[in-house]
Amino acid sequence: MIRKLVASLAMTALMGGAAFAETIEVQMLNVGSDGERMVFEPAFVQAAVGDTIKFVATDRGHNAELNDGMFPEGAEQFEGRINEELEVTLDVEGVYGVICKPHFSMGMVMVVAVGDVDAPEGFLDGRIPRGAKARFEELLGNL
Repeated sequence: MIRKLVASLAMTALMGGAAFAETIEVQMLNVGSDGERMVFEPAFVQAAVGDTIKFVATDRGHNAELNDGMFPEGAEQFEGRINEELEVTLDVEGVYGVICKPHFSMGMVMVVAVGDVDAPEGFLDGRIPRGAKARFEELLGNL
């Protein structure tokens, strides 16, 4: 009897986290609701560990991928295909820099913060086009 109770409690605890995980939809757009061109909308997402980000290719010609060196240690790199939807479950706390590869130089970037985190030191140290860097700096102000 006690063994069944303990097993039941353990299963409830393991499944409990999944029950609260969210799926957050991000549109990949040629023009955002504010008139800005080549955007992720929303461009900043505050998520919890275990949440899923669903990137929707609302307009053609876009993808979503992690920029080199702009994700937490231990997180898995992802790279979506052009014009295809991508779902990514984020299991590591930290800050993620997401880009649209074809429009990176135009500043089509976004930031996903998983957990209560600050921007890591050196987050913007790599080779980043000027427009993208300015957009990243603006988005990091949400932390």
